[in-house]
Amino acid sequence: MKIDLHTHILPRDWPDLDAKYGYGGFVRLDHYKPCCARMMIGDRVFREITDNVWDPKRRIEEMDSAGVSMQVLSTVPVMFSYWARPTDALDLSRLLNDHIAEVVRQNPNRFVGLGTIPLQDVDLAAQELERCVSQLGLRGVEIGTHVDPNEHCHGADCRNLDHRSLDVVWKTAERLNAAIFVHPWDMMGKERMPKYWLPWLVGMPAETCLAICSMMFGGVFERFPKLRVAFAHGGGAFPFTIGRIEHAFYVRPDLLAVDNKTNPRSYLATDKTPARFYVDSLVHDTEALKILVKLFGSHRVALGSD
Repeated sequence: MKIDLHTHILPRDWPDLDAKYGYGGFVRLDHYKPCCARMMIGDRVFREITDNVWDPKRRIEEMDSAGVSMQVLSTVPVMFSYWARPTDALDLSRLLNDHIAEVVRQNPNRFVGLGTIPLQDVDLAAQELERCVSQLGLRGVEIGTHVDPNEHCHGADCRNLDHRSLDVVWKTAERLNAAIFVHPWDMMGKERMPKYWLPWLVGMPAETCLAICSMMFGGVFERFPKLRVAFAHGGGAFPFTIGRIEHAFYVRPDLLAVDNKTNPRSYLATDKTPARFYVDSLVHDTEALKILVKLFGSHRVALGSD
């Protein structure tokens, strides 16, 4: 089987969320011509998409053409809405998760699903993770690389994935054997690099590297040894900076090894064992893919088409 870990799906339609929740910032779809829609945030076009984003029949046609046996479905990361009120983000998560579960139910031999959870409230997030797996039959969840502070979360600080408040989510995922797919969003440094699509070209790889380092240095993999985690886009910048990261572990342990004394390279593949976590293959470069396989082992590099 050829299983594509990294594919995004949306419903064809959903309610006007700005009107429903009473404040702006949510995504709506503008179906301005056949088989094509604009993802809108207010009056701004976020991205233009075609019907393969919402039509399972079109997706299956493309899968057959590409020789893909099964797709893992997850939402488009801009839909995470970690900045929103927690109850509103939960409501939106349930809408998206119910949709993915229905697509999987209708095509169980071609699709499996990952849900989304409102990480700005870890208790609600853990509850929705439980519902995704136990009630909807999804295989886990897709999450972002961090949780930003926002006006609706009572002054919560910016949380990277090492933040101890997230332990309830990791504990729930480990108990359920639920997969965690980490996808960058809300990229760092976007204020300094608005031109040339640099938030996606530079910020996204850095976001994923930050998430990996946060989980390693914060001891998440040590506290939850059965947690199954995959990172998008080949792990971003991480595979190509592991030498610098390991060097820092030796020369500045006072700054790096404060919460976890484990050498970062020990999480990667050895001659006998694959890496501790997964990455997808989406690096757009043959030589980069060879590096991934060397660092992670072939059993930890999953097909990903995005």
